[in-house]
Amino acid sequence: MSEEQALSGGNASDFVVLVGNTVRKPWETSTPDVHHFLSVLAAAGLDVPRAAGQDNEGRQVIEYVEGTLAIDRGQLETADLHKVGGMIRAIHDNSPLCTPEDVSRWKVLIPAPEAELICHNDLAPWNLVTGDRWVFIDWDGAGPSSRLWDLAYAAQSFAGLWEGADPHEAGVRLRAFTDGYRADEGQRRALPQTLVLRVQAMYGLLQEAKESGRQPWARMYDDGHGEHWKASAEYVARHIDVWRSALLS
Repeated sequence: MSEEQALSGGNASDFVVLVGNTVRKPWETSTPDVHHFLSVLAAAGLDVPRAAGQDNEGRQVIEYVEGTLAIDRGQLETADLHKVGGMIRAIHDNSPLCTPEDVSRWKVLIPAPEAELICHNDLAPWNLVTGDRWVFIDWDGAGPSSRLWDLAYAAQSFAGLWEGADPHEAGVRLRAFTDGYRADEGQRRALPQTLVLRVQAMYGLLQEAKESGRQPWARMYDDGHGEHWKASAEYVARHIDVWRSALLS
């Protein structure tokens, strides 16, 4: 077997290594469901990492996708944001609807108010490889969610709705991303408030983890993620009228 090389960059994943052209990571109770989800998307023609079962150490084996993470390219231009929105629409359109059994079986870190389909749940610039292929990676957090909940998290991170960003420029980026997704009027009207709720939920997770000592989220809070997401939640809520105007004008 090829020599193992540690991979860095994840906040919540330990013991992830590169072996040849594959990634090896711990096998979780949800891994069979995640691999099946990937196979469903691949069968529909989407470009997703190929899952190849377990190795002889019991780790999951996933295709390594070459390229540059979107987060390392800086803020994406509007044309690329439009493209990413379209990628996410294709994922949602080809994702299985979830059943009550799915909701009870899958463990989702930040559950949606109402689950309707299986989602990635962490569609963000740090999980998008760009280059010859544009591919979302790190599907281990997949599980029941909703289009709007998944879209809100992705929209906030890809459009750069962060403290310090010019809100009107961020609104232009949000519009490009949402146009790429081909959001309907109902989704556009609901998205601004969902953006607020989703970013508040992320901060709430970190805050609860800090208080309870739940790892690795408590460590992430102390490493600056807590303050970052607190400021982001305040920023997104403060400019909600800008997001409404950008999406509905």
